[in-house]
Amino acid sequence: GHALLAKLLKGCDPLHKVSIIPRGMALGITMTLPEKDYLTMKKSQLLDRITMTLGGRVAEELVYGADSVTTGASNDLEKVSEMARKMVTVYGMSEKMGNLTYGKSQEHVFMGRNFGNTRDFSEEIAADIDREVKKIVDTQYELAKNLLNDNRDMLEHIAKNLLEKETLDEKEFDELMNTGRAQ
Repeated sequence: GHALLAKLLKGCDPLHKVSIIPRGMALGITMTLPEKDYLTMKKSQLLDRITMTLGGRVAEELVYGADSVTTGASNDLEKVSEMARKMVTVYGMSEKMGNLTYGKSQEHVFMGRNFGNTRDFSEEIAADIDREVKKIVDTQYELAKNLLNDNRDMLEHIAKNLLEKETLDEKEFDELMNTGRAQ
């Protein structure tokens, strides 16, 4: 799911490699590599990253059903929640919340540590933030679901080949997508 969405979404970095070989706590990995260093990111890029990151959970739900999803996507869900929350509370990328930041950061850059945020807003604002974060994630989840549903044959073609080879680089992945479309 991740790899296919990385190819389908314009705002994602180019796919480098995808593997189903478990490494550490990861059950597999999709690696994208930026073509350049980013000093800033567009809202559309962040939304596409959220969509791509949700690809594993969405693919799991499509293939096995909502009642059979696993804990495998827990780190992905943590990442998308953090990205969406920053969009709302740090980057001013929520229409409802406006061009404001919420919370004072307690990061100590020289130590490389984040000690959290000091909340400087009401319970009502906190609830609005939570709703906006959920709205972003839910919207991107639906987009991921629609894209993977529309490309279900390709998703299964890629999965079948990954089961055989376990790892695909960008060139092999592109060839798979080209042969999958020809079928």
